[in-house]
Formats: sequence, C-alpha cells, structure tokens
Amino acid sequence: MEFIRFLFIAILVLYIIRALVRLVLPMLFQSVVNKAQEQHGRQQYRSTQAPPVGKIKIDHIPEKKSSIPDSEGDFIDYEEIK
Repeated sequence: MEFIRFLFIAILVLYIIRALVRLVLPMLFQSVVNKAQEQHGRQQYRSTQAPPVGKIKIDHIPEKKSSIPDSEGDFIDYEEIK
C-alpha cells in the first residue's frame, strides 16, 4: 500500500513539474531573446553613427619592426645532414 501511494505521489509531482516547466521556460526564453535583440539594436545604432568631424579613431596599432635592418638579409634555418 505504501509503495502504491509513493508511486502515485511521485507521478503527480512529475506532472506538476512538467506543467510548470511548460509555463515558465517559454517566458524565460522570451526574455533572453528580447535582451539579445536589444543589444543587437544598440550595436547597430553605434555602428551606423558617423564619427564626429575632426576626430581620428585608431582601430589597429601595428607591431614594431625588429631591430635587425633589412640590409642584413633573411636568416634561413637549416639542418646539417651527416
């Protein structure tokens, strides 16, 4: 008798959890999608704005060249074969 009661309660709890998940998860996913759309919209707005006149924006700073002058030539690795 106790086992049947336990099974009945377990099945009832599982159905309640299943129903709650079906109600809560769509709302949760909708809020995540809305936040992603807002962030995408903000990025679109920033990228379409023209930079102010007279301002310079540097996106890339090139690496410094090595201290070896170009007149020295290239060094080629090799292995000595015996």
